[in-house]
Amino acid sequence: MEEKKKRIKELTELLDRAARAYEQEDREIMSNFEYDKLYDELRALEEETGIVMAGSPTRKVGYEVLSDLPKEQHEKPMLSLDKTKDVEVLKSWLGDKEGLLSWKMDGLTIVLTYRDGTLYKAVTRGNGEVGEVITNNAKVFKNIPLTISYKEELILRGEAVIRYSDFEKINEQIEDVDAKYKNPRNLCSGSVRQLNNEITAKRNVNFFAFALVKMGESHFATRKEEFTFLADLGFDVVEEQLVTADTIEDKVKYFAEKVSTNDFPSDGLVLLYNDIAYGESLGRTAKFPRNAIAFKWKDEVKETTLKEVEWSASRTGLINPVAIFEPVELEGTTVSRASLHNISIMEGLELGIGDTVSVFKANMIIPQIAENLTRSGMMEVPETCPVCGGKTEIKQDNGVKSLYCTNEECLAKKIKAFSLFVSRDAMNIEGLSEATIEKLIAKGFVKELADLFHASDYKDEIVVMEGFGEKSYNNLIKSIEKARKTTMAKFLYSLGIPNIGLSNAKLISKHFDHDFEKIRNATADELVSISGVGGVIADTFTAYFNKPENLKIAEDVLKELDIEDVSEEGASNVLEGRTFVITGSVEHFANRNELKEVIESNGGKVTGSVTAKTNYLINNDNLSNSSKNKKAKELEIPIITEEEFLAMIGQ
Repeated sequence: MEEKKKRIKELTELLDRAARAYEQEDREIMSNFEYDKLYDELRALEEETGIVMAGSPTRKVGYEVLSDLPKEQHEKPMLSLDKTKDVEVLKSWLGDKEGLLSWKMDGLTIVLTYRDGTLYKAVTRGNGEVGEVITNNAKVFKNIPLTISYKEELILRGEAVIRYSDFEKINEQIEDVDAKYKNPRNLCSGSVRQLNNEITAKRNVNFFAFALVKMGESHFATRKEEFTFLADLGFDVVEEQLVTADTIEDKVKYFAEKVSTNDFPSDGLVLLYNDIAYGESLGRTAKFPRNAIAFKWKDEVKETTLKEVEWSASRTGLINPVAIFEPVELEGTTVSRASLHNISIMEGLELGIGDTVSVFKANMIIPQIAENLTRSGMMEVPETCPVCGGKTEIKQDNGVKSLYCTNEECLAKKIKAFSLFVSRDAMNIEGLSEATIEKLIAKGFVKELADLFHASDYKDEIVVMEGFGEKSYNNLIKSIEKARKTTMAKFLYSLGIPNIGLSNAKLISKHFDHDFEKIRNATADELVSISGVGGVIADTFTAYFNKPENLKIAEDVLKELDIEDVSEEGASNVLEGRTFVITGSVEHFANRNELKEVIESNGGKVTGSVTAKTNYLINNDNLSNSSKNKKAKELEIPIITEEEFLAMIGQ
């Protein structure tokens, strides 16, 4: 008995720590598979011994809210649902009653209150008793009706979720890898609980109603009628299917087949008694209502052999371990790799090369290692970075060990430089997002800027990368080959020299006849003699080329390029000393950038805003009420059309 009591205490503390990390700190210290396994072990021990520790996750509904958002007590407590992974249990639970089966969405539960047909209040689930008031944030969700036709008080519950497609786009924009969200649920939680709803609005949060809590005098007999009523009011409702004990198995299969193609996160299904009065007559336990039960996917688990651990360096210096194993079929697809997240998880698994591991797909989507069946012992952690060879260091944060590269000059930390290099005004290589560049660097395919022009050397590896395929690869190679033909100015800008924008690069390139030897040997005095180039720009420009490593980078890139002869025909200094601002649509040029290039090639300068130093605002719509037009009229700056501009340069 003492051993069982000790194990109960140990499991309670471990699961409590894991839940806090996941719910409040947006990080994982164990997989869902492992959590569920330990949870079931704890519940069985509690039932056997009758001992339940304070704070046991089998009794707690949630945690106290911790943000600065206002708090409010729910009118009715929001309980967790009992759960099963066995369809036979669902059949038995349903008996001879009709049920309503729907998605169990993996987001953040929200309670909405409407009064007089207007959204009055939105509150998060919180700890089930007290939630956070997020009304202003809910008003900028993508699909919540701000007004409805029903005028009496209406209270409903639903799930706020962020779609996988939006999750990937948002994560790509986050430069700090440590700050990237682990999954859509964590991103949704952070988005919904913002103090500034401008941020929430940018996150494309969706709301799916799943329960009618309270309304006026009208009452429905079935849950199906409630769902239909909410849909008619304009709410997106969770997809549902009517089931009986005879049909539920087929309906579960129906939902299971849709999981892998869904654009929203789901961690199972919910089964409700369709008869509202019957369900409510059953009451509740200390933790669970008796009118509903959750069904969690029974993970398909396969055994395989660990071949290696790939260490992937990121721009923050964090080096992530990824398990590579013999390919196995899971949920209809072949998988051969899974993130290990950090060293702490690896140590817990006692991973060694050649170990037999069991793998599964979390929520039938994300490959994870469930268990290590042979546990040969924790493998050695690399002492050097896989990208730069610099010294590594294990850091511990909140009890989690992670590996970092200590070299500040590590190439993996210079993603921004590569992003500028491939940007539209530089090399203009389409198909190379920061995420893709990071993968190419992590795999060792790219060590300097010039290596991007040799991506074709790694075709077999690139076509199987996440987010890639034969078509994406071919489009990338075409874009790379097209980028080889460029101008000296764009080449200079692409190097990322501090303070050198495309306009300055054009001025410098033109002054030195687009000759790289003259340009890289330019003195500060020569540079400041160029109109538009000041002392700061001159100093940073010369400092860049005085470093041998920078000169090598530039020369290696130049070897890959075909620098165009810049024709000066039609160009002049007729616009020298004049500053232009461009606004509105253009008709005689492909885009505003092309118009800008013509201005600069004729000695003019283009800025983004109208000031007292602006000489002309180019806008084909002189009567426009745009802010730039208003400012130009206020400062008595001429507003000219494209035709008037072309006449100005003699065209």
